[in-house]
Amino acid sequence: MKIFITGGHGMVGRNLVTSDLSRLHKLHVPHRSELDLRNKGEVRRYLQEFKPDLIIHAAGRVGGIDANIAHPYEFLLENLELGTNLISAAADYGVPRLINLASSCIYPKDCSGTLSEDMLLSGPLEPTNEGYALAKISALKLCELIRFSAKPLHYKTLIPCNLFGPYDKFDLATAHLIPAIITKIQKAKKNKLSTVEVWGKGEARREFMYVGDLVFAIKMAIKNYDSMPYLMNIGVGKDHSVLQYYQAVAEALKWDGNFTFNDKKPEGMRRKLLSINRQSDWGFAPKHSLIDGISKTNEYYLRSIQASNINTH
Repeated sequence: MKIFITGGHGMVGRNLVTSDLSRLHKLHVPHRSELDLRNKGEVRRYLQEFKPDLIIHAAGRVGGIDANIAHPYEFLLENLELGTNLISAAADYGVPRLINLASSCIYPKDCSGTLSEDMLLSGPLEPTNEGYALAKISALKLCELIRFSAKPLHYKTLIPCNLFGPYDKFDLATAHLIPAIITKIQKAKKNKLSTVEVWGKGEARREFMYVGDLVFAIKMAIKNYDSMPYLMNIGVGKDHSVLQYYQAVAEALKWDGNFTFNDKKPEGMRRKLLSINRQSDWGFAPKHSLIDGISKTNEYYLRSIQASNINTH
């Protein structure tokens, strides 16, 4: 099968490419310098030439709370262009299958229970990442409405919970929670610091899944495309407080310092836990524990730092 992967140089894409997927299928993973998804003409020419059997749309401008607050316009516009250009061109050229990756931030804010797929658009979004969420909702809805168009195509969307793992961003200006914590604690260890700062009060709750488990879900979706629901959450079904994630990383990295709290910094949504009923019915369950995932991510971080030091000498 010919598979076109967008965002093949981001965290999800690179983990897909380095899995055994390349042994089973012919992958096309153009770099942004080769194909700019913001350019509709380029996208249409690429699809017309390559004629993929399946598209995995993993591209996107991503970042943590700080980046989303600082650049809401850019997060909305760029992700909107990426999704609509690709999905509309795929439909026009009759690409038979497309797996669109959304984000759990598309759900309404301030929900105390689990977030099920039928809750989409049932309430206001979290303001700190509203631009990104709106773009992801637009791509999801485009896939959904294409099913009822003149050329009915079965495009499907997976909604992963927060992810972490190899090829993640570890720069504190753009990193998500777990890689940011790894960076902070590694720097504390290196500089022999006894404390690390936590944004907010550490009480907000989040669900994180190791990226290797999402790769497994995507490979399962490729193999069992027809049985996969059109819209499905992918998660672990359990959340932890921000402070508990700091404590878990400290445990995995064997750091015994303390945490201070900066309640002037934003925390985002109070809770964000996905319902995993559909994925369970479909037969998917993640394999990695939180500590296992953190340990593997930390190993990647250390290898990256070592490689960076070698390259700069």
